[in-house]
Amino acid sequence: MNSLFDLTGKVAVVTGGSTGLGAGMSLGLAEAGADIVLVDRVASIETEQNIKALGRQSMVVVADLSKRESPQEIIKTVIDKFGRIDILINNAGIIRRTPAVDFSEKDWDEVMMINSRSAFFMCQLAGREMMKQKKGKIINVASLLSFQGGILVPSYAASKAAIAQITKSLANEWAQYGINVNAIAPGYMATNNTKALREDAVRSKAILDRIPAARWGMPEDLKGAAIFLASSASDYVNGHVLVVDGGWLAR
Repeated sequence: MNSLFDLTGKVAVVTGGSTGLGAGMSLGLAEAGADIVLVDRVASIETEQNIKALGRQSMVVVADLSKRESPQEIIKTVIDKFGRIDILINNAGIIRRTPAVDFSEKDWDEVMMINSRSAFFMCQLAGREMMKQKKGKIINVASLLSFQGGILVPSYAASKAAIAQITKSLANEWAQYGINVNAIAPGYMATNNTKALREDAVRSKAILDRIPAARWGMPEDLKGAAIFLASSASDYVNGHVLVVDGGWLAR
């Protein structure tokens, strides 16, 4: 059974991989045997060192995903170094909180650029390499706001709805090439993006009151889902959005 989840020898690229949810998933894949490429706007060595301590290869690629040329540069760097890409996790994302009536074009464009546009073109470029290999796993990070509208975050909700639909669209086209495209939709997780919510006593209580698990999620809560979708255990799973939310949507 363990061989179903074994990622030994696989090369995984994780955007936003050094901190928060990205770090949790990166460490999970490394624990399952994968070598990890951490893509981040600012270099961070802690996660890289933790991966190397597991006996895996790891490197950091510094890139700004708000730049149109970044996806191509990232994938080229990975192929030049490792010669292949087996797993891609599109995790990098930003959020802007403003009432919709006051939401600026700048905030809209920045969120959509990083959260959905860059994710699509990372998928496209990685997908081309995976087609040559006739196998690959792509995991996009969606959100509860792929299903719900949220409050004060119109561009984030739009970008995460787009992620869910990009995932399904690519799965329809690429399953025939042995490429599985799926998504993870985290619930309310303890990360920098939710710091304002967790520090708001009223909002935090309202959120916790709805979560059957009665706690905020942690980055390590995504390890199992990431390993499953990156491994042979999910070879017949295509276009699925896997919710990891402590039961929020069930409530």
